Order: sequence, then structure tokens, then C-alpha cells
Amino acid sequence: MRRFHGAWAAAVVFLEVAAAGDAFAESGVAGLIDEQHCMFCDTTQGANLAPSFPQIVERYRKVPGAGATLAKKLRVQGKAHWGDITMPDADRVAPLSPEQADMVAQWVLAQ
Repeated sequence: MRRFHGAWAAAVVFLEVAAAGDAFAESGVAGLIDEQHCMFCDTTQGANLAPSFPQIVERYRKVPGAGATLAKKLRVQGKAHWGDITMPDADRVAPLSPEQADMVAQWVLAQ
């Protein structure tokens, strides 16, 4: 009986650590979105200066490898990705690393 109790406690600790990791990852994404000024043009609601996150999700929903495709576009600054709208140039925001771009892309696609 004692072994079962120890396994149960280990499972609870694992779930708590996993939840804390998810919260940390989410706060990391929120910080990146703030640093990159994403919400200046893109929003979680209707289109502003650029498409809303739901519009981006709709466009990429059925694209194979959507996360990688979107992450690559997030790293290419200045080039138009959606009509005439351009991503900010490097003199306005620091370029995203591949890992950062992947985090932001996954966050956008989860909206």
C-alpha cells in the first residue's frame, strides 16, 4: 500500500511541475509578444492594422506544418506576408530566434 501512495505522490508532483512549466512558457510568450509589439498591428479580436490572430489561424488551419511555416514568416522581417502589411524591420524590433518564433507561432495557432 505504501508503494502506491508514493507513486501517487510522484504523479501529483509531476503534474504540478508540468503546470508550472506551462505557465512559465505562457508568460515567456506573453513577454515576447509584448517586446515585439505584436498587439500594435495584430489583435485577438477583429483586424486592426494587420490580420487578427483568429484570421491567421483560419488561413493556416489546414496548411501542413503550419507552425513551422508561420514561425519562418515571423523571422523574416519587413517582407509582406498578408496583403500590403509588412512585419517590422530589424531597426524597430529585435529579430526572433528560431525557438522564439516557434513559441509565438504555436501561441498564435492556439488562439
